[in-house]
Amino acid sequence: MMKIEKPQTHSPIVLRYVQKELASFATDPVEGIQVTYDDSNITTIHATIDGPEGTPFEGGRFNVRLFLGREFPGMAPSAYFTTKIFHPNVDPKTGAICVNTLKKDWRPDLGVRHILIVIRCLMIEPNPESALNEEAGLLLQRDYDEYVVRAQLLTDIHARPPDAVVHNLGTGLGRGASAASNGRVVKKAANKSSKMLRRL
Repeated sequence: MMKIEKPQTHSPIVLRYVQKELASFATDPVEGIQVTYDDSNITTIHATIDGPEGTPFEGGRFNVRLFLGREFPGMAPSAYFTTKIFHPNVDPKTGAICVNTLKKDWRPDLGVRHILIVIRCLMIEPNPESALNEEAGLLLQRDYDEYVVRAQLLTDIHARPPDAVVHNLGTGLGRGASAASNGRVVKKAANKSSKMLRRL
């Protein structure tokens, strides 16, 4: 379950800086990222990230929440996926995101825009070496096709608009895969889907 953060008190200078940066998304939008916020509490930022093309998350819309703590911008915000996602660097229980930009590589000049871009890039290139979801990290390294099937499944269940076309769960196979092997994977995924749906 995602940790609930309390509203933080920041200096007027920091608040003006954050408000100006958030307003820049309207005049200079970032492809695949939409940002919303409440003027009365801009320390909690909501964003929707479109699943990047060519990834298991393609076609999904993933909600992300940033919490700007009292130490911001001296300390990185906390970042969470509020849409369930199967990803090595996302805690499957809390949705917390693990990325170096939010830890050792953070600099006060990076800002909200940079964080959201990095999170979307993480959906394209996961880092199994710093996995919060150990199962996803192991699958990514040892059985990529199965990782794709699992990631697509959760995307279809939790992130895909109701009228969207559902993934063919066999598309995670390499280009040289045969139609027969595609069929076996789809059948396997379908059987697994019925079991997983009872748990999700």
